[in-house]
Parts: sequence; structure tokens; C-alpha cells
Amino acid sequence: MIDLAHETDGIKQVDVNELKELLKSNPEDTIVIDVREPEEYEAGHIPGVPLLPMHSIPPLLEGFEKDKEYVFICRSGNRSQNVALFMKDNGYDRVTNYDGGMLKWDDDMNVGIEQQIKTIEELKKLK
Repeated sequence: MIDLAHETDGIKQVDVNELKELLKSNPEDTIVIDVREPEEYEAGHIPGVPLLPMHSIPPLLEGFEKDKEYVFICRSGNRSQNVALFMKDNGYDRVTNYDGGMLKWDDDMNVGIEQQIKTIEELKKLK
């Protein structure tokens, strides 16, 4: 479980240092997902974090597991907040937004498409 400092509109928020700590500790029940567009992800993303563009989430909704914590990332924290709100509205309570998005990320980044989730099966394989 993530220890969070604050919430916005009922959604838990993590800052850059909390996200780094989370990625380092890599808990079994937490999945971090980048919800930007492929070209944004290709230009630079957090190593090991898969891409699942925001518009692709509704058709894959049933692939999400309610007992897992999902942390969403975008460029500034707005789209990822909207994804978290959408997930919460659809019965997923364990959702978190990376507040500030990639604009606040100050650590290593990879370029290119590392992993893009396109199917429910791929989504279910995420650890």
C-alpha cells in the first residue's frame, strides 16, 4: 500500500520522490502505467513502465484487477488524474495519480516503445 501525503478529488497523489521510492521497492500488488500517447512515450519514459494510452483504457477495463494498486503517469498529471477518476467511477478504488507527471521526472528515461499494452491478456500479465 502506498503511503500518500494528499488526495485531489478523492484520488491519492504521489510526488516524484514517492514514485521513485515505489518503483525501487516494486511491491507485488502495485502496477505503474503511462497513459500518454505513443509518440510522447517514445520521446522519453520511465524505464520499466509500460504504455497504455488513455483512450485504450475503457475497452480494456475488465483486464484491471480490483485487488491491485494502479499508479497512472502522464505529461503533467492531468490526464492521469482523469484516468484515475474514471477507474474510481468504475469501481476501482486502488488508483493513484503521479502528480506533476513527466514534467517533474528528474531521473533516468528510456526512449522508444519499451512495452505497450494492447490487449486484456497483456494487461493481466503486468506485475
